[in-house]
Amino acid sequence: MDKFKTVLNIANKQTNLGFGLVALLTAGGEQIFSSAVFKCPCNEMNFLYGMVFLLVPALALLLLGYILSKKTWKLLTGLCQRRAELCRWKTLVAAGVALFQISTTALVAPSSWIAVALLNGEYFQCLMTGTNASVLNSHLCADKSSQAHCEMYLYRLPCGTDGRVPQADRDNVLIKLRAESQILGWLLIAFIMLSNLMVTCLARCASPISYLQLKFWRAYAQEENDLINSYTAKHAKQLAERNLKSFFNQTPPEPLTTPSNKDWEKISSLYKFSTRDQYYSTLHRYVENCQETDSRMMRMTSASSGEATNTPAVLDFVDDARIAL
Repeated sequence: MDKFKTVLNIANKQTNLGFGLVALLTAGGEQIFSSAVFKCPCNEMNFLYGMVFLLVPALALLLLGYILSKKTWKLLTGLCQRRAELCRWKTLVAAGVALFQISTTALVAPSSWIAVALLNGEYFQCLMTGTNASVLNSHLCADKSSQAHCEMYLYRLPCGTDGRVPQADRDNVLIKLRAESQILGWLLIAFIMLSNLMVTCLARCASPISYLQLKFWRAYAQEENDLINSYTAKHAKQLAERNLKSFFNQTPPEPLTTPSNKDWEKISSLYKFSTRDQYYSTLHRYVENCQETDSRMMRMTSASSGEATNTPAVLDFVDDARIAL
């Protein structure tokens, strides 16, 4: 679990490299799994057995990708307490975009598992020989010297336990199934690559910011994510030490500023990139708005006291509309 989480963190830091690493590790796991665990039963359970080994691990990897994604819990935490916001069209669109971003990362491992499993061909051979469909059986056993026996005992061919089907016919059926499986595997890989290219091109084409600013934004988001973990751990340690010290020494607690619930909520919400204010995260927006509020209050105090003030205006940015978690 920890190793898989580390791989996902690498995927967040270096998108292309991380996706390739996740796919490579999944492919290696599938090879080990198929050689050490998988063994076709060669009976009426062929179809169910092969389908389970092909799809259930992919489903488990998909769910694991959602579970280990920080964006998933950032989107869901406290969602039931904000039911009124769910009725807003903008909130639904933002949540949909965020869910799409989470899914693109979570789908890397399961799609890699299915593609590699199809290229291997063993799962496909097992499940297709257990379909018990007359049309498929006739297709696989066509032009065979022992076509009747081949169709009747097709489910035994992966194990080679039926002597009534010649070895040459058995090999031809299995080779045909492996070829079909590998064709499906390469088609799946091509579809994934083409879809990824199209989505990336559309996202970059619709981006109102330049390539370098987008690169800077990603670097900032990663640095902020790394630093906030260390800062929260450090502050939590200081608060715990203060409370323990006050308890055991029976003294009043030392003053220690901690953000309020509303402050935590403001920096934990979904962030929509605005063309009017160039903030790179909800934390950035919160800090800048707090400074702007303090500056306005200082100007009001100076005006009421009759003193002139030359407080500089908040730096003006140019930006776009986009979801960044």
